[in-house]
Amino acid sequence: TKFKDAIHNSYFFEMFVEDLPMWGYVGDVSDEDVLLGEVEGSKTYLFPHLHFKLGTNEGNIVSATVTTDSDRRVDITDTNKPTEVQFSYSVDWVWEKHLPWKYRMTRYHDSRFLPSSFEIHWLSIINSFVLVLLLTAFLTIILMRVLKNDFSRYMELDEETMEEEESGWKLIHGDVFRFPENSSLFCAAVGTGLQLMLCTFGVLILALTGAVSTTRRGSILAGCIVVYCITSFISGYASTNLYLKMNGKAWTRCVLLAATLFPLPVAAVFMIVNTIALGHGSTSALPFGTIFTLTFLYACISVPLCVFGGSMAKNYGKHDFNAPTRTTKVAREIPTEVPWYRGRPFQMIIAGFLPFSAIYIELHYIFASMWGHQIYTLFGILLFAFILLVIVSSFITVALLYFQLAREDHRWWWATFINGGMTGVFIYVYSVFYYYHRSGMSGLLQSSFYFGYMAAVSFGFFLMLGSAGFYMSLAFVKHIYGRIKCD
Repeated sequence: TKFKDAIHNSYFFEMFVEDLPMWGYVGDVSDEDVLLGEVEGSKTYLFPHLHFKLGTNEGNIVSATVTTDSDRRVDITDTNKPTEVQFSYSVDWVWEKHLPWKYRMTRYHDSRFLPSSFEIHWLSIINSFVLVLLLTAFLTIILMRVLKNDFSRYMELDEETMEEEESGWKLIHGDVFRFPENSSLFCAAVGTGLQLMLCTFGVLILALTGAVSTTRRGSILAGCIVVYCITSFISGYASTNLYLKMNGKAWTRCVLLAATLFPLPVAAVFMIVNTIALGHGSTSALPFGTIFTLTFLYACISVPLCVFGGSMAKNYGKHDFNAPTRTTKVAREIPTEVPWYRGRPFQMIIAGFLPFSAIYIELHYIFASMWGHQIYTLFGILLFAFILLVIVSSFITVALLYFQLAREDHRWWWATFINGGMTGVFIYVYSVFYYYHRSGMSGLLQSSFYFGYMAAVSFGFFLMLGSAGFYMSLAFVKHIYGRIKCD
């Protein structure tokens, strides 16, 4: 009965030989009505024989396909009658003269078994690039014109009328460099985001150069773990250096936050998911040896490098913030009556939606690769899409920062970080849509894996893009306030 249900629901199997996937249908239905499905006279057949065709080149398996034999099919229409089925397989070995091992995945680009189109993929990338180009050009032109007018207006004011004419973002020049609350947590988040961003760039470059195998299952994840541990020095250095520039005293607390801000939530998700997998007897549960290895890498490589980076920043880093304006002792009151479209909730939605719209289609392919049966090999396109995402997120954050400063709100530190990272929130929201409308997953095991690890990935994107948005905003604020003359 289960075989018959699987055949009527178009189930297919997936097998791997040397990390090369193969697909085939479980069975077939003859004389089936298109609208009504199974009718009287229709037959359901099971394919018990599989024929494998494996191609070799210089002693390596470079191709693998599987076909079913319709002549050996078994009629299982009547599930009430016991049917004896003998499963078998056969193998043909062929020489693939023109297919080197390093190009063995290229044939999957045009696979017609999977519901994907290589041409549509390229079209989506071009569409995203044009969208990002137009968006960044539009924001650049608008900001340059607005800032040029602001600079001209401020420069033309004489000293006698300065106090009366000052308004907008120049009015808060004495508060804009007032350091944020919870500065240690803020600096740790910025440093961790910078580390994750450089880690992502590193893994994508390693995948492009072939240093990390993109065809061997688990190699990309292993590469991410190793590169993350090595780049922990960046997190410790960037976090501590920024914290000391903010006149922070407890730099060790900042380093510990930087070392645990991302790994601890990921470890919590892993413990919950792995426990559920063990309870279900799933082979996806990691064994104790692998868990011990991951713990060793974190405790003996990642944490020491993070602490070493913080120590280097304390002893050799430049601790002068170099603010172009002096900060007043008393904070200026922030206007509370602002239109809804200039408020924080609306700006957060805009900050996440626009960058997400630029990567939406590419994100679908990545999800299909991570959680479905499709193969992702276009890491050059993925690197390009990631660069576009960082650029557009940074530009949107700067544009929203200008509007925030123009309404005389000087609390921009956390605002720019959150605005930059809002794309991570949109990615998680999209993952919920994908789960219910695209994935076909169900049950506690699959749900826990999907939502748990997608929460970790989305949190990583939140930190990465938030850090990129903050650094771009910091350069923008220093530039515009360094161009004007303040009393």
